[in-house]
Amino acid sequence: MLSANTGIMLCGHGSRDEGAVREFGAVAAVLRRRFPDNIVEHGFLEFATPIIRDGLDKLRARQVATVIAVPGMLFAAGHVKNDVPSVLNTYMAQHPGMPITYGRDLSIDTKLMRAAGARIEAAVQAADDTHGPVARHDSLLMVVGRGASDPDANSNVAKVSRMLWEGLGFGWGETCYSGVTFPLVAPGLRHAARLGYKRIVVFPYFLFTGILVNRIYDHTDLVAADHGDIQFVKAGYLNDHPLVVDTFVDRIHEAAMGSGVMNCQTCKYREQVLGFEAEMGLAQESHHHHSEGIGTGHHHHDHNDAQPHDHPHAHDQGHGHHHPYPHADHPHGPVSMSNGADKQV
Repeated sequence: MLSANTGIMLCGHGSRDEGAVREFGAVAAVLRRRFPDNIVEHGFLEFATPIIRDGLDKLRARQVATVIAVPGMLFAAGHVKNDVPSVLNTYMAQHPGMPITYGRDLSIDTKLMRAAGARIEAAVQAADDTHGPVARHDSLLMVVGRGASDPDANSNVAKVSRMLWEGLGFGWGETCYSGVTFPLVAPGLRHAARLGYKRIVVFPYFLFTGILVNRIYDHTDLVAADHGDIQFVKAGYLNDHPLVVDTFVDRIHEAAMGSGVMNCQTCKYREQVLGFEAEMGLAQESHHHHSEGIGTGHHHHDHNDAQPHDHPHAHDQGHGHHHPYPHADHPHGPVSMSNGADKQV
């Protein structure tokens, strides 16, 4: 149990898509009901309001003694490792009387696997009801991850894909990504279409909607138009499934007990990860201060410690890359999905 004077801060990335902002806020509302004795606030790194700083200000105004901050993100790539901690550390330096404990990402969790399985099963059932059943062994599962310049985060998507493929008994499983790494959605689906399966189930392993999720579905439609002999099924993303909320609750309790430890064994900043050796030991810095609140809202803070936004990642719009992704010339990626599907095979 958390003490009543502990505040909870849910930290999201943010999106220009108002639907994504609403969905994140809805999860925060559910967490308020799950923690009725605690003050729960939420905020975003960029592109939306409230920003994380605003949520922390509200907690401080309510005179909480301490704060547990948890990232509302699936995996520990740059945002979880660098950007959110930078915001929290800056805030604590300015307000040392309110200590903040930082929890870990949602990560790979059996509850999330069950939630993902439920989304996939619902889509398969709807397709069976509409078009007639297709044997599971005649179906291919394509799991689509966000895509990052951090191979540890990318490998987590592949592990999720394997667990879902094996757990649900699909005839085959593949993994692709919405940006940054490879293979991207359109070329990934075109390769999958060559394998001879009657149905391809596309599952975005995302928490919330947004431009990228919509593009995943759009690219699925474009590839499907060229393969009329294959049934393409679009599964829903995780969103506010009760097991997703349960996982957030677990992360909050872990942080309160001091047991929320991230995996550092394959972190590119700590170990020599194949292909990313040059990034071992790099300073983990945030470059998000410039865009706090920009997007769906109009709230913007300027900070003296703002730095150029030049780290390797992709959002709804492209940015310059200071530490380039080492396989940027891969034939099946790795640029963020454009509005038109890549016909490359």
